[in-house]
Amino acid sequence: MDSKKIGAFIAVNRKAKGFTQEQLGEKLGVSNKTISRWENGNYMPDLSLLEPLSRELGISLNELLAGEKIEKEKAIEYSEQNLISTIDYTEKKIKNVHREISMFIMGAGILMCICSFTVFPSESSWGEIYSVLGLVLTIAGVFRELKKISLLKRGLVSICLFLMILGIFFFADYIGVTQFKRPPIYRYRTTTVFKDNKLIEYRNLFYHVYRINADTPNEYYLIDRKKQYTVDTVPTSPFNKDKSDMERLIQYQSKYVGDNSNTGRLIEALPLSEYGFVFEIDWKNCGMTINYHFTDWYDNDDLYIEKALIYNSVSAFALIENLEYINFNFSGSSYSVRREMMEQNYPDYQKIFSEDSIDTKKFNQYVEQKMNDNVFIADVFKVFEK
Repeated sequence: MDSKKIGAFIAVNRKAKGFTQEQLGEKLGVSNKTISRWENGNYMPDLSLLEPLSRELGISLNELLAGEKIEKEKAIEYSEQNLISTIDYTEKKIKNVHREISMFIMGAGILMCICSFTVFPSESSWGEIYSVLGLVLTIAGVFRELKKISLLKRGLVSICLFLMILGIFFFADYIGVTQFKRPPIYRYRTTTVFKDNKLIEYRNLFYHVYRINADTPNEYYLIDRKKQYTVDTVPTSPFNKDKSDMERLIQYQSKYVGDNSNTGRLIEALPLSEYGFVFEIDWKNCGMTINYHFTDWYDNDDLYIEKALIYNSVSAFALIENLEYINFNFSGSSYSVRREMMEQNYPDYQKIFSEDSIDTKKFNQYVEQKMNDNVFIADVFKVFEK
C-alpha cells in the first residue's frame, strides 16, 4: 500500500466534498492532526476507519486502497491487488504492535533493574527483589521477539540469557561489596546479633559478609569467601580494622619518634583518632603526648577507652623503635605508660615479634583478639598511670 498516494487521494476527495480537515475528523472521531498525517502520507488510517472514511469521501473502499479512481472493468483486478496489499499491511501492523509490546516490556524491565540499584539502599531487600523482577520482564520481552525459532530453543536461549545477566549482577554486586564496603544486594539471609558490639551477617550464595561494629564510627566489613565463619565464630575487633589493623599500621614502622609526619599518620590510623587530636614530640626523652578532643568517661561503653589506650600503646611501642613513653590527655583525665612497663606486664608481648620484625598474624592473635576480653583489659590497664 502506497501511503503517499493514498494520502494525496484522501486530500483530493476531501476537498471535493468541501470538508475541512477538522470537519472530516469530527465525522470520523479523530483529530484534524490525524487527518493531516494521513494526507501527508506519514500514517495510514486504522483498518477500522477505512470503510467509514471511504463512505464520507463518497468513494469505494477499493478506490481508497488503490489511491485512485477505478474504472468498473478494472474493479476486480484492483480488488485482488488491494486485498493482497491489505493482508500484507495487516501483518506488518500486527508485527509492529507485537514488537512495540515486546520493547515496552523490555524497557520496563531494564528501568526496573536500574531503579533497583539506584533507588534502594543496599541494606534493603527490595533492591534484590526488584532487580530480579526487572530481569524477568526483560527476558520475557526477549522471549516474545524470538518467535522465528522453536519454542524449546526460545526457552533455552531465554534461560541462558537470564542466568548470564544474573551472573553479571552478582559479579557487579561483589565488586560493590569489596570496593565500596557495603552489604551485598543479593543475599538469602540477614542475621543481626549483639556480640561485644552490633554484628550483622549477610549470607550470599557464594560468600558471607559480616558488618562488624555496625552503625558506629568503627564499623568495618569482613568478607568470608570460604564461608568458614558464623556469627558465633567470626573474629571481631572493637576498632575499625580497615584503619587500625596491623597489616595497615606496619607501613608506619620507624626507628625514631622524631619523624613527625610518620608519627602523625600512625596516630590518625589508631583508635580514638575519630574524636580529633593534636600531639607533641619530646625529642630529648623520646616520648610523645597525644591530646584527644574528647572526655574519657563519655561514650566509654564496654571499656572502649581502656581497650583503645592499650592497643595504641602496644602498636606505637612495637612500630617506633626508640619510643619510651606516651602520655594520653583527655578533657577529663590523663594517662601515661612507659615502654618497659608495657613490655614487662603485657602477656606474650615478645611473641608479636619474629626476628626483630612484627608478625602481623601473631599481633592479631596476642593483641587485637585480646581486645574483646574485658578481664584481660582490666588487668593490663593497671600499668597506666593516671
